[in-house]
Amino acid sequence: MKLILAGIVLILIVETSAQWYKFPVEAAQGAYDMGRAYIDMRRSNWRDSDKYFHARGNYDAAQRGAGGRWAAEVISDTREWVQEKMGHGHEDAEADQYANQWGREGRDPNHFRPAGLPDKY
Repeated sequence: MKLILAGIVLILIVETSAQWYKFPVEAAQGAYDMGRAYIDMRRSNWRDSDKYFHARGNYDAAQRGAGGRWAAEVISDTREWVQEKMGHGHEDAEADQYANQWGREGRDPNHFRPAGLPDKY
């Protein structure tokens, strides 16, 4: 009887608190959101839209949960690190990281939306 009771308590603790099993799914969904924002940025080919798509990708990924936020942070940091090493400039990387953080905090990505960008983005 004690073993059954301990098992039930353990299951309830894992199911209600930890929810660690959702993290990988959220991370994969967040990575998808980041990729979709990147593809939309390339397709739009719109001047000065970079910061908007950074914020939007991070925002969408963060809405997935802790796994999505983690994926957005890893992808954003890696991308900016690579671009900085390739000589794209420290100032641009800082501005991109500001937009990334803005989106991850759940703030409106439309703050960075350039004028005239088609509504489908």
